[in-house]
Amino acid sequence: MRTPWTIAVLGAGAWGTALGATMLTSGHRAKLWARDEALALAINADHINERYLPGLMLDQQLAATNSMENALKNADCILAVTPAQTLRAVLADAGPHVPKGVPIVLCAKGIERETGRLMSEIASEMLPENPVAALSGPSFASDLARGLPTAVTVAAKNAGLAMTLAEQLSAPRLRCYSTDDLTGVEIGGALKNVLAIAAGATHGAGLAPAHRQR
Repeated sequence: MRTPWTIAVLGAGAWGTALGATMLTSGHRAKLWARDEALALAINADHINERYLPGLMLDQQLAATNSMENALKNADCILAVTPAQTLRAVLADAGPHVPKGVPIVLCAKGIERETGRLMSEIASEMLPENPVAALSGPSFASDLARGLPTAVTVAAKNAGLAMTLAEQLSAPRLRCYSTDDLTGVEIGGALKNVLAIAAGATHGAGLAPAHRQR
């Protein structure tokens, strides 16, 4: 039986909230950091994230806070679920409170516009004493929050770390696979978003090929 972790989830958007709630189903303790104090208070009072996951009730054990220090206290693992373009600023704020050696799992897809750097490169720069991993896959926050089966990949340059994180972060409805191809997973995730937007635009413009009649 695995040892329960205290998991800090940085970001209370749809994906961060869904991941935080899912960690509770796997026996872990989860603390959700929200930049907006009003959002944190609403989640704690009403057990719902009406702004990002309307209509979906959350486990009452999911605690939200807008205090970075409180969110990161005694954390065994940190899930960074902030948008790619804000990751650097969020990690700068988190830095003084991040326990040394605790793994940082990057859960946002993208490449920093100004520098062209991957999320793992930013995290390694900002938190050089913490191992870095990425969680990515063909997933939807609302599906995970509703308890639908979801599969993702956890990647780290250290294969042992990736495997440990995949085992720890897996839940009854969340299957995590592991790989040591951190760069490949990050680039694949970033490109997937671009292709998804292009496919949606093509479909919306009526340019997608019609299905053949059989």
